[in-house]
This record gives sequence, C-alpha cells and structure tokens, in this order.
Amino acid sequence: MTAAFATATAPASIGNVGVGFDVLGQAFDAARDEVVAVRESMPGVRLGEVTGLTDSLPDTPEENSALAAAKAVLDAAGASFGARLSIHKGIPISGGMGGSAASAVAGAAAANALLPRPFNTEALLPFALDGERVSSDPPPWDNVAASLFGGLAIVAAQDPPFVYRLPAPIGIVSILFHPAVRIETRAARRLLRPDVPMHLAVEHSRRLAAFVAGCATGDLDLLRAGFQDLLVEPQRELLLPSLPVVKAAALAAGALGCSFSGSGPSVFAWALEEQADPIEAAMADAFARCGLDAKAYRAPVDSPGVRVERTAEPVYAGAAR
Repeated sequence: MTAAFATATAPASIGNVGVGFDVLGQAFDAARDEVVAVRESMPGVRLGEVTGLTDSLPDTPEENSALAAAKAVLDAAGASFGARLSIHKGIPISGGMGGSAASAVAGAAAANALLPRPFNTEALLPFALDGERVSSDPPPWDNVAASLFGGLAIVAAQDPPFVYRLPAPIGIVSILFHPAVRIETRAARRLLRPDVPMHLAVEHSRRLAAFVAGCATGDLDLLRAGFQDLLVEPQRELLLPSLPVVKAAALAAGALGCSFSGSGPSVFAWALEEQADPIEAAMADAFARCGLDAKAYRAPVDSPGVRVERTAEPVYAGAAR
C-alpha cells in the first residue's frame, strides 16, 4: 500500500576529502537535512514548510534541489500522485558541507518512500544527481554519493555508475569548522584551470593513491603522505585567506591532514580520537586570530547515509515545529 507520509534525513558531507577532487566524498553526520513528503492527489511536487537554518527556499524544481530530486523519482516511477515537501535545513547553505546534495538525497528518498514499489537505495543515485544539478551543472558526484550511501565513498566510474564504499580508518574523526563566509560552488569551480602540468598531475596522483591505500589498510603514514591537495586547494586558497593559518595550526597539533571541505569555506581535519580536542582547539584559535567566527562540528569518518521512515502521519525529527 502506498504510504501517505515519509520522512528522510541525509547527512552533510565533505566533498573531495582534500585530495580527491570530484572522486572522494565522506558522509558527515554532525548535521543533517530533513525532508517530509506528504502524498497529494495532484501530480507534481510542491514546497511546504521551510524551517531550520533558513525559512525560505525556492519553490520550483528548477531552483530547489529537494523538489527536483523528488520530481525525478515520481516521474521515473510514472506516479499518478504528487507530493508536498517540507524541508528542515540543518546544514548551512553555501557552506562547503554538501547542503544541496543532502537536500537532493533526502528529497529523492522521501518521495521514493511514497511509492507502492520503491526503488532501492542504489537506484536513487541518478535522481539525487538530478537534484544536485540545480546547484551545480554538471553535478558533482562526491557529495551526493557520500550523503546517499554513507561512509567514505569513491566514485570509481560515472558511465556506467560505479560507486564504492572505502573502508573507513578506525579511530579517526573529522573536525569541521564552518566560518561565517559563503562560497558558491559554481563560483569556486570557475576559478579552476582547465589543464595542469604533467608533473603536477603525477605528484597529485601519488597523493591520491597513498590516501586511498591508507584508508584501505589503516596505515596512518600513508594517510599523512597522501593528505595533501596539490591540484585544487592552491587555486582556491584566495577564497579563504585564513586557510593556511588554520591548516598549519591543525597539522602542528597532530592532525593527519587538513583542507577545504568541498569548495569551502568550511575547513576540515582528520584526527585520531584521542587527539581531537587539542586539534579542534588549535583550529578554533587560528580562526579567532584571523578575525573569523567559525562553528565547530565533529563526526566519525564512518558516518551513516540517508535514513527513511514511512509513517501514517508526518514525523518531524529535525526540530520542534
């Protein structure tokens, strides 16, 4: 029987994970977006209530990632009904925390749960990418894959789609700071050069290979050796002049690595659990010295992906309404 209501939450994510531009993504369960879908007789998708970190979002699928993803699901299923989506934003907008991807994933999953024969989780990937396309076209896969599947995801191929969940190193947490700055993904992508010198491509490939091998084996020396983005971070550093100061503070305090989360402005570091507190304190102090307010988040590397609940009546898990 078709569900009347469904609630889906999807985690924030760390795009690129430093060294893996458009290849690696990490679910980050310190913040989540929530979408409540209500079945309606009229076909199509409509925006309901908007709460959380914002009370206003675009109300068309062409401009709203959750609505676009939900529409893609219902259209693909040939649904004779429609849905009204209420969105609770727990992830900052334009913060480098995969907020648009999380909304797209949650929107796709909530609409999917209304179907009498829902698609499986893997089949939701193209619909969530349709939602992410609202934010950036072509859509980056890294945030979407991580938010959907959880953990540390590697986009091994796009055609045909092949996303693999890497083993998450044990005992490591992600510390993320979101400064009071906004960076649009499209603008950050426009900064990137279309080509790079061969020697730089080779050196960056070494870092990516070492990082992935370190994740697969749990070898901290490999992780440290690979945790340096030579390709993208230097081109985007001007978007957040405090990055070198924060990064130096994190590494001096013992972080395995530190970089932009996605296109920024958020900055993240990987830390052994027992060293997380002093590393977080060092990063907080660095932001303060640079005159920036920044909110700290923390979550394990092995964070869960999308969660879905089909119910007889609406359930709002994100916050009191």
